[in-house]
Amino acid sequence: MMIEMDVQGITLDPFSNMPVLVLKGKETDDILTIWIGVFEANSIAMHLECMTYPRPLTYDLIGNIIESLSSTVEKIYIHSLKDNTYYASIILRDSNGNEIEVDARPSDAVNIALRSGCPIFVSTEVLDKVKNSNGSGLIDKEEIKEWLESLKPEDFEKNIEF
Repeated sequence: MMIEMDVQGITLDPFSNMPVLVLKGKETDDILTIWIGVFEANSIAMHLECMTYPRPLTYDLIGNIIESLSSTVEKIYIHSLKDNTYYASIILRDSNGNEIEVDARPSDAVNIALRSGCPIFVSTEVLDKVKNSNGSGLIDKEEIKEWLESLKPEDFEKNIEF
């Protein structure tokens, strides 16, 4: 089973200073935090801030390639968590109606989803693993709610360079 999620934002882990992607259930209270790379975080943050550039950046280029091949991005799906690493797929539909599954890092898949406007799904198995993990560096649901409510726009300006 899959839960549809929205990108809640990007922040920095106060301990490692690494960017954290925060996804929240569209119709649930599920929250998923994924530590990601700086480049991918900057790209997500730029998109969320509606920043545009005269020439396509990497994820815009990928979207242009998919479109030029008469394909569409149907959805992205974060389906597995193995050894503290998340696995995702980008699901494409070609001009003949065939479904094509492409392996991807969640951060890359989310960047593609944001630009294509497709839904982001996370398997309930992944969410259950996260809920059932004890002390594995994942943030408690109540802590994340308080933290998200306390965020201000200037918090992002200090932490993410464009």
